[in-house]
Amino acid sequence: MDNRSSITGVVLAGGLGRRMGGVNKGLVELDGRPLVSHVLTVIVPQVSRVMINANRHIDDYEALGYPVITDRIAGSAGPLAGFHAAMKAASTPLVLIVPCDTPALPENLVDRLLTALADCNADIAYASDHERAHPTVVLLRRELFDDLAQWLDDGGRKIDQWYARHSNVACHFDNARAFVNINTPHDRDTFGR
Repeated sequence: MDNRSSITGVVLAGGLGRRMGGVNKGLVELDGRPLVSHVLTVIVPQVSRVMINANRHIDDYEALGYPVITDRIAGSAGPLAGFHAAMKAASTPLVLIVPCDTPALPENLVDRLLTALADCNADIAYASDHERAHPTVVLLRRELFDDLAQWLDDGGRKIDQWYARHSNVACHFDNARAFVNINTPHDRDTFGR
């Protein structure tokens, strides 16, 4: 199966941006471009279709030229609400999910995650490096949607607990900088220095 044709990429930009002072983090500029644009530049060549998961400033995200999907789970369900929206909207067997605040993602992200998924016959492959796991940088099977919907309906909110219900694998990357999150104005101002 062609890697690209089997994967929909979704950028999570639906958070509240509390550590960034409540601003919409994906629209915060880094080097003259919104953070989300840096992420899109990396993932668009790696997948067949791209969507943005956002709950505020929809017009600004739509102006980037990609469909915008909103959370369908009421309340603050965290990143899994974005996973739910992504898996619901995708029509491909696999869904790549990445956060909007990781501007240095690897250009071989999908190939590496796809290899890990296949080699381990897993349902979920997420990124990790020598410092920590990055569970919101993940390639997963869309067929897990019903289970995720039930997990959320039952009050589940923690990504690692939901992953533990399925066959999952951490895919190790050597470059920890590739997964740096821009969470605060200081992070943005010092990124790349």
